[in-house]
Amino acid sequence: MILTQLPAEFQAAKPILDTIEAAGYEAYFVGGCVRDTILGKPLHDVDIATSAFPAEVKQLFKRTVDTGIEHGTVMILDHGNGYETTTFRTESGYQDFRRPDQVTFVRSLQDDLKRRDFTINALAMTANGKVIDLFDGLADLEQGVLRAVGIAEARFHEDALRMMRAVRFASQLGFTIEPQTEQAIADNATLLTKIAVERTRVEWEKLLMGQHPIAGLTGLLTTGLYRYMPAMADQEGLLRQLMALPTWHLTSIESTWTLLSWTMRLTDEAAVRHLLKMWRTSNELISHVTTAVKAVAALKRAGRLTAQENFYTGLDALTTANQVATILGFGQDQTELARAYADLPIHDKHELAINGGDLVKAKLVTPGPMMGQILTACLQAVITKQVANQQDDLLDFAGMVADSKNH
Repeated sequence: MILTQLPAEFQAAKPILDTIEAAGYEAYFVGGCVRDTILGKPLHDVDIATSAFPAEVKQLFKRTVDTGIEHGTVMILDHGNGYETTTFRTESGYQDFRRPDQVTFVRSLQDDLKRRDFTINALAMTANGKVIDLFDGLADLEQGVLRAVGIAEARFHEDALRMMRAVRFASQLGFTIEPQTEQAIADNATLLTKIAVERTRVEWEKLLMGQHPIAGLTGLLTTGLYRYMPAMADQEGLLRQLMALPTWHLTSIESTWTLLSWTMRLTDEAAVRHLLKMWRTSNELISHVTTAVKAVAALKRAGRLTAQENFYTGLDALTTANQVATILGFGQDQTELARAYADLPIHDKHELAINGGDLVKAKLVTPGPMMGQILTACLQAVITKQVANQQDDLLDFAGMVADSKNH
């Protein structure tokens, strides 16, 4: 196969390959960028593989960065772009089921490609668009099949994360995992526990945000791989509930965890926090998701969010909650929701026109619990437009609240 219409990203990188080849070495575009070009998908990165050893690559270019030189990877900087260029290599001795104990640089493209995970990722392409396919990856691309290169069990023993990558690719591409590869995942699923939670989490999030999440979830279910994911050992029911939803597509990491929390019935904030901490997520994500789950509950309960709930949720978490609620069948019109939020008099409690010092100065209250209660009442009155966010109006209202609490 020769690709005649190459994306602009390849045109920009072509001088890199030309320079390497002019010095007598081989150089190819490899992996996902070749796969995605054939599938007509946008490119994320352009990766280059070469027969030149790292020191030889560095001699050919003025600006390079040793991004992973022990594994043969050098970043070539060219006209504001960075191109990861990796020497052909073989690997051996995977005692931790993740990283090779030994990397050996070689001059053979075939030796390099045969260590890759799936046939659809073991494609190389010359600078002029000729595709090198040594493992029938083109046929698997055409048939929508995910197949391990060589012996599947060996590939998963080299890097157990590849099992998660298989179900993730199934979700992103809508491909099926061929039987021998699927069986090898089922036979070696327990090896996933050897992988850092953070790395598994990235694949899980990408699976849930794929264009065909049902395909990925089906792979998790049929192989039993889900049992070795954090907090998922007894979650077959969760997977089946997700698979039973009408066609859905999540667009953010926040929405994936909000949907999971809700489907797992983790409506208590502590339970949501516990789940996310098991998956080693950031505190920022935890805060967002706990807020969004509360908003999903409010949408389920009332069919729409009130002005107060809009205010306390915030637009970002509100958008997440509504996307999830829409998938579940009880969301609001997003434009209407955004308009209602924009229509709020204030969007942060610090915008309130009075504070505790103003209440003390007006001799309405002394520092203590009552001060907080009065400020909360003032905030709710402004949010619901009962009182204008003006200091004089709020002091009058605060006086009425204070009187009612003193009698």
